[in-house]
Formats: sequence, structure tokens, C-alpha cells
Amino acid sequence: MQHLRSTINPILTIILLACGPFIRGQDQMTREDYQRAINYLPENLINKKVFNVSLDPHWLADSSGFWYIHYGPGIKTYRLVSFPDMTPSDLFDHQRLAHQLNAYFRDSLSPVDLPIQRLEVQDNEELWLTVKGKTLVLNLSGYELSEKSGPSPPDAEHLSPDGKWVAFGQDFNLFVRSIETGEEKQLSFDGCKGYEYATWYGWGDIMEGENGERPSHFGVNWSNDGAWIMANLCDLRQAQKMYLLDWSVDSLYRPRLLSYYRGSPGDTTMIYEEPVFIHVPSGKIIRTGLPRSTYINAIDARWSTSPGKVWLQQTSRGYQTETIYLFDLNTQVLDTIYQEISPTNIDHFRTEMAERSNRLFYLSEKSGWSQLYTLDLVSRKEKHLAAGNYYVENVVRVDEVNQWIYFTASGKDPGSNPYYTKLYRIQFDGNDLRCLTPEDLNHRIELSPDGLYLVDNMSTVQTPTRSVVRNTKNGAIISEIGHATFDGLSEWSPPEIFTTLARDRKTTIYGTLWKPTNFDPAKKYPVLEYVYTGPHTHVFPTEYSRAFGFQNYAELGFIVLVVDGLGSSGRSKAFHNYSYKNLGGNLADHVLAIRSLGEKYTWFDTTRVGIFGHSAGGYDAAHALLAYPETYKVGVASSGDHDHRMEKAWWPEMYMGWPVDSAYEKQSNVTLASHLQGKLLLVHGGIDENVNPSATFKLAEALIKSDKPFDMLILPSQHHGYQGIHSNYFRKVRWNYFLENLRGVQPLWNIEN
Repeated sequence: MQHLRSTINPILTIILLACGPFIRGQDQMTREDYQRAINYLPENLINKKVFNVSLDPHWLADSSGFWYIHYGPGIKTYRLVSFPDMTPSDLFDHQRLAHQLNAYFRDSLSPVDLPIQRLEVQDNEELWLTVKGKTLVLNLSGYELSEKSGPSPPDAEHLSPDGKWVAFGQDFNLFVRSIETGEEKQLSFDGCKGYEYATWYGWGDIMEGENGERPSHFGVNWSNDGAWIMANLCDLRQAQKMYLLDWSVDSLYRPRLLSYYRGSPGDTTMIYEEPVFIHVPSGKIIRTGLPRSTYINAIDARWSTSPGKVWLQQTSRGYQTETIYLFDLNTQVLDTIYQEISPTNIDHFRTEMAERSNRLFYLSEKSGWSQLYTLDLVSRKEKHLAAGNYYVENVVRVDEVNQWIYFTASGKDPGSNPYYTKLYRIQFDGNDLRCLTPEDLNHRIELSPDGLYLVDNMSTVQTPTRSVVRNTKNGAIISEIGHATFDGLSEWSPPEIFTTLARDRKTTIYGTLWKPTNFDPAKKYPVLEYVYTGPHTHVFPTEYSRAFGFQNYAELGFIVLVVDGLGSSGRSKAFHNYSYKNLGGNLADHVLAIRSLGEKYTWFDTTRVGIFGHSAGGYDAAHALLAYPETYKVGVASSGDHDHRMEKAWWPEMYMGWPVDSAYEKQSNVTLASHLQGKLLLVHGGIDENVNPSATFKLAEALIKSDKPFDMLILPSQHHGYQGIHSNYFRKVRWNYFLENLRGVQPLWNIEN
């Protein structure tokens, strides 16, 4: 790779690089070496050599069963499970459907590999299929195939629940039209461009040119009785934009200017959103009276089952206060139901209403763990349900008829892996807690619409998936519908799970290691770490579907490491708080894990450690070389948010705090540029509207000013996620960067990928 130095002509400071002529090592990679890696790419494994790592149920609307896709060597079949029989059968006659599709498209489609893009079961007599972009109707009685006719309801119109009115937007205002008479009625009158009713800000609303139009959005929320309509008022008048230049269109000889609205931390020049409520018969407009919110902390509004009332949930700027209100539109009384305040951030607050039972259920970390609570809406008394030092992940169903609440949680059972999820059920009053998925595995569950059954894909990264149907009354397995199988992977072994201690020397952290299939314990292997310390998630792989993710890197002669240090999610609030205003500090535990593994294994080479990550992981990868150069020697940082001062506002304000303070500058990769040691490759998509490429450019500029050599690759046509040939190109560049600079071998470029 060529180096970028401050002495280079500024025009050349951004270079598209593949691989360069400078080789340090003596050995050369062979095509056979690469082929082993290619063979273990997920797209060459899943449902080609490894089958049914997860069976995804598609529930029938009446809860009478579900269909799923079953894979085998060269075979893909659509199967149906009906209740109470449970015996899987074909959803349709694959031979007959293939015959009909071949006649329709004049093709030769295989009945065991039908290219169905989408499938909907309408009833026992009809399927809707999307094949080759066309939506077709299959009549199951005679296997007649026809093109779906009739216009779909336009997105720009919303019918009221009573079927009397259609809402639509016009000239930035809200209108309704009578179904019976066709008469139109204007409901708002002060809307104008930039101050717009019944719309919202779309995250990817890219505009072309300085004065380009953003994509149109229309949406309202009718009350159940059709008397009220809720509309979002979107104020863009003072919002500032971020900009992109698209150089990738070969028919244009000037770059396209692209822009989108996006606020950075601390900005007040942002999009503001406000819910407004309109009484359709009278045209009266009601506002909440609450301070208006930016788009990153907009008020969530949900209709109450009581006519003329609405639930409001407001998050403060900085995410340290959550408030729930009940708003009576008839009296305009705003009643504060619940409020929570945290000295750090509130990152896992979830709510579910059970109004017929006069209960609010919510998840909160205020006890020190994410736990389930209930609030009596009449007495306002709170109760902590199933208290303990474990992590409640989500409420999956509230059954008001039988007074049960179903939730997923991890780390509840002593001695179990804290990241493995199980399903639990508890009564509204906190009695009779039951675990419905007791196996010491990770359980990914899907409940039927009526809540009587669930499909459970249970596995670990080392245990192949077993897919079963359970009864939700007691969790009993009533049918096994599939399990993961192999074809031609006899030499592969699952990754190794390890534990070590965090920097506090008492908290156990978890990680995973991938080894080459031709692993030799007498050799010493360089180490590659995949990193993503974004505090909203964790990277420890819990499911068998993730067992193969990094095997391709291992086949190139590396040990691949994934580990979660203090600061990531899924554990205690104290564990999580390590990353608050300290996003770069999470890596300290990764360094300790690497040292621990080096002491444990002679084949684990701590003197040759590389790191790569994308987005927040891209920040981590660069930060590792800047803050921990004694450990990390080579890094590839793709689409990194290197400077949180200019990132999208919600992410840093959640995890770095608000108002903006000195922590932002201290954690910025840009301000640490002069500390760079080792080999760093910066990569970014040229039209990334999620993490603007200017963050990478700013880091590059700071490195140049510090006279630090580095490498850069810009993918001009790519957004935040790289697609198709661009993804393949980048993967090959990344492989070769580590092969050349970490293993010290001569890479190849012209390989099958």
C-alpha cells in the first residue's frame, strides 16, 4: 500500500488503493490459500453447505399454523405446520407451481429452488407470490396462476377505522374526504413548505442539489372511533443540512450535490416534530402544551382505549429523563403518570399498556439491572416483578385475558452464560414466574398471534440449532420441525468460547476465538480482532447462525477474536455505564483479554494484533491504534464515526452526554491523530448519509498535519453499507491489508471472490 504523507501534493491526499508493490514478507499467498477463505464466506455456506441454522415462522393470520422454508443440499421447500396436527407438509405442490411459473415466464425454473421473493397466504385457497418482480396469485384448487390486479391503496391516503373518512395531504396541510359524499374538508391551515402537517423526517431523505425536494411522506394515526386524527407537525425551517458529493455517475462530468437534514450533538438548528390532534367533526386542533422536541427525541403518542385520550411518552434531550403522560383531548388536562430520571443515560426503557387491567408495564435499569415493573394506573403504586440481578430484554406479549406477561431475559440462571436469552412468563401480580425455555442455550422465539404457541430456535455458537414448537402454557415441546445440518464441512470445528476478567479484576467478560481448519498448535498465529463497542449492543455470538461469520479470516492464517468489555449492553447498569462519556475506554478490557489469551496459549501471538470494525466499530479500530499502540499494530477502520462532535446527534448525546462537554474532544480520534503508530487503512462510502465521510476526511487531514503515514480507500458510490461488487472489493482489500502488514506475506489480487 502507498503511504499518504504531508509532503504529498494535496490533490493526491485521497487515493483509491487496492494493493501496492511494497512487500515486507518473503512468502507469497497461493490461490489455494484464498480458496479456503472463499469457501468459508457466509454466502458460500449458509443453505449451501450448512442448512436450517434458523427456521423463521410466517404465522397465518388466524393463528391456525405457520409456514417456513426448509433447506437441504440443492433443495428448498416451502412447508406448512397446521395446528393441532403439527406434522409439516408442503405448503403447495412445488412441481405444479414450477410448471405454471415456467409457462408464465417462459423459463425453466427448478421446483426445488423456486425464486420466490415474497409469499403471502391469503386463505386456504390462495397464495400471493412475488417472482421476478411480479406479484402473482396462485389458486390452490386448480393451480391457476394470474397476475394480481387492482390498485393498491395509495400511501398518501389513510382510511378511518369507521370507513367514513379518508385523510390526505395537500399543500403541506391535512385534509379529509367523505367516503359517502366525496366532500373534502381542510383540517389544518397554517402549513407551508418547511412547516408541514402529517409528515415526518425520514432518516435517508436525501435531496439532490441545494434546493432539492426531500422525499414525500404522509402519515396519520386515527383514533379507534374515527373521531380524532393525530398528525405529526414537522418543522424544517431552521434545520441545517449535511452534504455529500457523488462522483460515481460515469455519465456526469460534475459531481452530484446531495444533502440531507442532520443535526450534530448540541445543535439547536434541527428538525422539530410535534404531535397535533384534530377533532374531525368540529375541526378543533389540540396541542399538548409540552415543549416541542427535536426529531431525535420526538414525543411518542399512542391512542388510549378510552375515547378522546392519548398516551404520550417524552424523552428529554440527553436521554436522562423519561416521562409518560395521559392527555385528555376533551378537557386538555395533561396527567403525569410516571417519570424516571437518571444521572447517566436511560437506554433500555420500554413500555406496554394493559388498559383493561389498569396497568402499565415497563422496563427500567433503575435497580441496577434491566428489570420488569408494573404501575397500577388507578392507585399509581409501582411493583417490581421478578426482581433479580439479571437482564430483561423485552416484553413479547401482554395477555390481559389470562393476566400473564411474557418477557425475554438473559443471565437469570446462576452459572449460565449471561448473554443467552430465555422466555419467561409471570402473572400480572408478580406470582408464578415460569421459564418456558429451560435448556441452557440461547432461545430465539416467535409467538403465534393468539399467543398459544411459539417457535423456538435454540442453539449456541457451538451447538447446532434445534427448531421446535412449544406450548406457551408450560413451555412443553410438542413438535420438532427442523435442525441444522452439514454437507461437506467435516474439517470445521466451532469457535472457542473463552472468559477472562475485566479491568476491575472481578467482572467476567466473554469472547470467542476462530481458528484455521488446518490449525497447528506448534505454530504462532497473528491475531485479528473484530470490534464493535457500540453501547447499544454486544458482539458475543449467541446463535449457531453466527458460528461461521469470521472463519474466512481464520483460513487466511489468523486467530480471530471477538470480545465484549465493560461498557456494552446486556449486563448490569454499572457494566453499561463504563462507556458513558467514555466510548473509547471500552477497549481497555480488550487489551487485557488479549494479554490473558497470550499467557494461556503459546500459539496466540500478542506481538502481531490487528483490528477491524465498521461504523462505531470503525471508530474503535482507529482508536485502538491511537490509544493502545502497544497492543494493536494494524487496523482497518471502515465508515467510522471518528469525531462524535460532528456525528448524528442522537448517538453521542445518548452515550457521550448532553450538553456537549470536554469528553467529546478527549474521545475524538481527530484530536488523537498525532498518537498514531502502526498501519492504518481508512475506508468510507462516498455518499454515506448515516456516518458522513467528512469524519474520515477530518481524521485524514489531522494525520497529514501530524506527518503520520496511513492508507485510504474511498468507495465513491457506496452508502453506509457496502453492496455487491463494492463489498467484495473491500473484503479483498481488507484481507490483503492484514496479510501484507500483519502476517508479512505477499498477497494476490486476481483471485475468485
